[in-house]
Amino acid sequence: MNMPSAQRLLGIRRGIEKEGLRSLANGSLALTPHPAVLGSALTHPHITTDYSESQLELITGARLGVEECLDELMEVHQFVLRNLSESGELMWNSSMPCRLPIDETIPLGRYGSSHSGRSKSVYRMGLGHRYGRRMQTISGIHYNWSLPGVSSDEYFALIRNFRRNAFVLLYLYGASPALCPCFVEGREHRLQPLGDGKDALYLPHATSLRMGRLGYQSDAQSSINVSYNGLDGYADSLHEALTRPYPAYEQLGVRNPGGDYNQLGTGLLQIENEFYGTIRPKRTVKSGERPLHALRERGVEYVEVRLMDIDPFETVGIAPATMRMLDVFLLHCLHSDSPPDTPQEIADLKHNQHLTAEQGREPGLKLVRNGQQVLLTDWALDVLQQCQPYAQALDTAHGCSDYTAALQQALDRVNGAQITPSAHVLEQLTSAYDNRFIDFMTAQSARARDTLLAMPWTAEQQQRFEQMSDASVAAQAALEAADTLTFEEWRQRYMDPASLL
Repeated sequence: MNMPSAQRLLGIRRGIEKEGLRSLANGSLALTPHPAVLGSALTHPHITTDYSESQLELITGARLGVEECLDELMEVHQFVLRNLSESGELMWNSSMPCRLPIDETIPLGRYGSSHSGRSKSVYRMGLGHRYGRRMQTISGIHYNWSLPGVSSDEYFALIRNFRRNAFVLLYLYGASPALCPCFVEGREHRLQPLGDGKDALYLPHATSLRMGRLGYQSDAQSSINVSYNGLDGYADSLHEALTRPYPAYEQLGVRNPGGDYNQLGTGLLQIENEFYGTIRPKRTVKSGERPLHALRERGVEYVEVRLMDIDPFETVGIAPATMRMLDVFLLHCLHSDSPPDTPQEIADLKHNQHLTAEQGREPGLKLVRNGQQVLLTDWALDVLQQCQPYAQALDTAHGCSDYTAALQQALDRVNGAQITPSAHVLEQLTSAYDNRFIDFMTAQSARARDTLLAMPWTAEQQQRFEQMSDASVAAQAALEAADTLTFEEWRQRYMDPASLL
């Protein structure tokens, strides 16, 4: 495939979804409801919650410029933090969670009494039963990306190459090498104590514990073999995972004897979003439409990159250079040869992901490439060198040198593991915070808050966000008034396998 024209490159759209726990000033999880002043988490276009009532998710639109996208993310953060600071709460600026209470007291997201809102809470109840609530409090940044004129087949070629080379991003931008011991209490793990281990656990060369075995993993999900060789194969394998009964989940049942809901369904996956991947093909859905049906009907519209950690040294969790490097990396994935994946390669990629997440900065670390052991650093340099024409083309299109600079920063990090964010986190944690994870991340979160609160904020901005909050509350009320079926009738209709076709 030839290099896209400057006009097409200027048509790249990117959007960000950034999760973050609400925490108290002492580093504990805030157990208060989603603040009413932020509007309805069900219908607000920019401010919602993820798994927990305590877990914010801030969303930008699809923007043509990196700075435009970041400015919008900054503005949403400003509005949120101006309101959180009144109650002394912070937005936790780390992928690995703050100090957590016992599992069952982590509050599930609440979305009102409409059937669509209630289903979101039931889904989260199911996730808690299936994976534990603590695991769901891990937070990250999703990067949504599209280029004009790309077909579904081309997006799947991009996805296959992204999965092959994803270790590069984990190495370059992973920022979760340590965590609070509360996260793994009562679980088996291979983490080591940092200092006396009372206040932090870590792995010495880890890049992203979030993307390793401690993150979004389960025995059930590891049995899903999803192929990325095209839309039909992907849709069929996801359809099978959504409709295949899973014995442990059947035993749990949709409802308990008292009639309360345990989960939306008893399949291997309740709904499409339960499938955890480093990247997903996406299509905007219509009201009440299943995502898989939307994909089959109208094809891939954009990809969602899901492996980015929150960078605790960045005010909104991601740097402009990181976004530019993602643009370059995704163009490279789109335009490089992309042979079909095989079951063996899929197994090798999972091995590479876990190894990089847990040992990525280890000198001499080798990954599996086409059945051969190769040095991570050699392979990463090879990928980044192939990215150079795309960085230059983007610079030419935008009349800047920012993309080449972002690529140079990436090359420098491969040549010097000590300047990666994960190494920087450990260095700060040990040298300035006496190995106390909660203290370090509380300080980073407070620093981000103070920076955002010191920025200009106009009456016009305040009014615009207040109007959005009010409109979202009205939209939720309209949804609640419009329901005619019982919830159980609605659930059965939504979960009907025919709705996936």
